[in-house]
Amino acid sequence: MGKKVYEEAKSEENKNLLPPLQALKELIESDRYIWNLFQMMFDEIPQKDVDTPAGTPQVRDYHELLLVLNRLIQRAPEFNTTGLVGTSINAVLDYPMGTRAGYVLFNDPRVNAKMKGILDYWGRYLQSEDSSYVLNTSDKGWLSSYALNEMAKAADGDNFLDLFAVRSTDVKQKLGYTSWDDFFTRKFKAGIRPIASPDDDDVIANACESAPFRIAHDVPLKAKFWIKGQPYSLINLLHNDPWTSKFEGGTLYQAFLSALSYHRWNSPVSGKIVKAYNLDGTYYGEALAQGFENPNGPDKVAANNSQAFLTSTATRAVIFIQADNPKIGLMCFVAVGMGDVSNNEITMRIGQHVNKGDQLGMFHFGGSTHVLLFRPEVKLDFDMHGQTPGLDTTNIKVREAIAHVE
Repeated sequence: MGKKVYEEAKSEENKNLLPPLQALKELIESDRYIWNLFQMMFDEIPQKDVDTPAGTPQVRDYHELLLVLNRLIQRAPEFNTTGLVGTSINAVLDYPMGTRAGYVLFNDPRVNAKMKGILDYWGRYLQSEDSSYVLNTSDKGWLSSYALNEMAKAADGDNFLDLFAVRSTDVKQKLGYTSWDDFFTRKFKAGIRPIASPDDDDVIANACESAPFRIAHDVPLKAKFWIKGQPYSLINLLHNDPWTSKFEGGTLYQAFLSALSYHRWNSPVSGKIVKAYNLDGTYYGEALAQGFENPNGPDKVAANNSQAFLTSTATRAVIFIQADNPKIGLMCFVAVGMGDVSNNEITMRIGQHVNKGDQLGMFHFGGSTHVLLFRPEVKLDFDMHGQTPGLDTTNIKVREAIAHVE
């Protein structure tokens, strides 16, 4: 959120709230419990934090928040050099998310329903041609030389136009992209991301262009996912799906996608889609230990440090694949939306056979993370390309090998 947007939020013309913001306002003002949580949330942000981590003025009450959000959902995200690039609302809520009251508030289903309404409204705008105005060559435009170079670097390349499919090579024509979302969900050019060992079903391909975050073995059915270590809890991750117990004691791999990365999902194995569905969840949740209760201070790019926690709480898409390789059998891909991501779009049909590397779906409108789940019978040798999973890793290319079935 630029400072200009903050000033526009206080303008006379912005005082008429759009329907989803009016709905949130009515919830706050009709429910004393929700009203108190909003008050407490802003009170818990230290007064010394006058600006957000993105460098804009920190919102201090719900009236101001409503006006800022009202303006933001009528604009597309501008390019910037912060860790919150591409996630305008997340930038506003970074510190509020880190408070104890914010933790309770953003896990309340009534508040989440209103936030979903706000994000859905914004999503429709971001899919419209009006949102394409940020596809320009200014310092805050996504087609400036610097921005294009940063996205090329994130894709381990030198030239955006050599990597991504465009309908025009003219930046004045916005490279042919018709909206912010059209640009965000861009495809790689054919051949740029070859499939790892396409004829060897023992090789697991990377499902997303992503940075390795964690590998977990002997994953429990139930765990206190909200505590400091953020253990995985399968029953929460899969929302008590009848097949959850099949993965008890199995292996989990999680990796992070930045807002600068490619955001389509690809099948890690060849097999049949046997079940697929979306789960509603939180949109601005954060682990308590990564907020103001952290002795080192709150996460400045929330909720990057809460990725494991989010697998049990955030909105997500679940896809079960019966692999052709009997040594793998049933496995599961889970797309986890973070921050401004309200739409995890599944593009494959139940019953459809996919080849390793085929598209499964895509994220819209923000940063994200994803999970691969394997049953305990599956023995895997992971290849993290010289990295140790964590918060400081870099992307492994989509469709590259990340594991081998023993």
